[in-house]
This record gives sequence, structure tokens and C-alpha cells, in this order.
Amino acid sequence: NVIMDVLALEAKTVTGTETEKKSTPRPKPKPPKKAKRTVYFEVEILDKKTKEKLLHFHLHPFSISTDPKWYPARQSLRLDPKAKCLRDEDVLQTLPVGTTASFYFTDLGPQLTWGTVFLTECAGPLIIYLMFYFRLPFIYSPKYDFTSSKQWIVHLACMCHSFHYVKRILETLFVHRISHGTMPLRNIFKNCGYYWCSAAWMAYYINHPLYTPPCKLGNFSIHITLRNLKPPGSKTKKIPYPTKNPFTWIFWLVSCPNYTYELGSWIGFTVMTQCVPVGFFTLVAFIQMTVWARGKHRSYLKEFRDYPTLRSSILPFLL
Repeated sequence: NVIMDVLALEAKTVTGTETEKKSTPRPKPKPPKKAKRTVYFEVEILDKKTKEKLLHFHLHPFSISTDPKWYPARQSLRLDPKAKCLRDEDVLQTLPVGTTASFYFTDLGPQLTWGTVFLTECAGPLIIYLMFYFRLPFIYSPKYDFTSSKQWIVHLACMCHSFHYVKRILETLFVHRISHGTMPLRNIFKNCGYYWCSAAWMAYYINHPLYTPPCKLGNFSIHITLRNLKPPGSKTKKIPYPTKNPFTWIFWLVSCPNYTYELGSWIGFTVMTQCVPVGFFTLVAFIQMTVWARGKHRSYLKEFRDYPTLRSSILPFLL
């Protein structure tokens, strides 16, 4: 009996398993995926100037091969010779062309990174100016080699000039983010020529051994002219007129050019330092010198009937 019960149990189990298999639905097979459509473009690259065909090929939109000589930064492609250059971000599928596209190619020439350009532009003026400031040999007379100026404004100008270009170099290295990464190599000669020659021109005169600040020299020239109006022991007053010294020609326009030059000096120093206390001092000095100049101007008008009517007191045509 035990054997019969075991056989019956096994038969029941097998029968139940077959029944479950028959009742379980089979999964439907997935439909095959549709093949993606691949679009190929027929592309022509023409020389912008000669219209000569440089390349003609069938192009998959995600693959292209070009001459290594014309690396991407050196290339300029246009849809029309007179149109703007295409951007690096432009995609072939989104351009207003069909499956056949013609592009006009221009070789921009060897390229340099903008970082290199900025560093070259700024390092040159910094070094050149310091060469004149320290009066290296072969710049001025040999007796002035490695000497320093006695004018404080010369040292201040050197500090301001150096600070300006050191700041620009540091900004190029650590601050600027340049969208267009390169520029043609030929442009660096033009840019550096401008900055370097300007720095040499300024530095030569500012650091010259005979340099005197223009406003101070003008002020001194006016004082000499006024002094010469009164010979020793004489009390006779005369109208001051311009002399052969160009710094005295301002007498044609103002009665007190010594104050005009003094004001110019302080305005220049204010602009150079861009310091609020200096600006405040300049404003106060201007008010005071205007009071003095207008008083002097009135006294000239009273004493001399033929006093030039074109002159103002301190500022030409204004005050």
C-alpha cells in the first residue's frame, strides 16, 4: 500500500506540472527594430577666391577627414563667398542646404592662441619701459647709463605703467575666458608693433635725463616771463605777452596761465593715481586758484585799457 501511495503521488505531481505548463501563455516575440536611416551628404569645398574645387566627397554627418595642414582653427568655411563664416557650433544637418552642399574655404593662415597674443602684447611694453627707466646702455648718452631720474613723477609714472601691464598679464593668466581661441599669426606683428612702439615712445621722453614734467615746466616758464616784466628796481606794470617759449603762448587765452599749468599738474596726478583724497585736494586747489586768477584778471582790466579781450582768467573761453 505504501508503494502504491507513493506512485499515485508522483503521478499526480507530474500531471499537475504538465497542466500548469499548458495553462501558462507563451510571451509574444518582440517585433524587429527598424533600421535607423543614415543620411549621407555630397559635399564640395571650393576656394573662396578662385572658386577652384578643393574637395568633393560623400560625407557622413559625424565623420570628416581633412588635410592636417588645415587644422580647424585655420579654416574658414562659408555657404556663400560674401556670407559670414560658419561657426564651429554649426551642424551640417541644420544648415540651409539639401543633401548636396557647397562650401567656400579660406585659409586663415597659421594661428596663435589669444593667451599667447595677450602675454606677448603686455610683456613687451613692460620690459621696454623698464629698459628706458633704468637707462640701459645705448639708449641715452653713456654718462647716463644706469642712472635714475631726479623727478618723482618719473618714478610714479613707472610704477603706474608697470602695474597696469602686470595686472593685464595676471588677468590673462587667471581671469580672462576667451571665447574665440585663436587669431592669425600675422596680426601679432601689428598688435605688438602698436603696443611696443607706443611704450618705447612714451618711455624715451618720460625717462629722458633732461625730462621736466610739462605742466611744471610751463608753470616755471610763466614765472620767468612775469619776472622779466619787471626789471630790478622798477615798479612799472606791463601786460604779459607770449614769448618765443611755446609754454608762454597760452598767454593769448588766459591771464594767469601759471595757475592753469598748476591745475593741469594736479588733474594729471589725480587721473594717474585715481585717488579720492588727491581728487578732493585738486578740487579745493582749483577753487582757490580760480579766486586768485579772477582777482588778477579784474586788476588787469582796470589798469590797462588795451588789455586783450580774448583772455579769460584761468580756463580758456570758460572761466
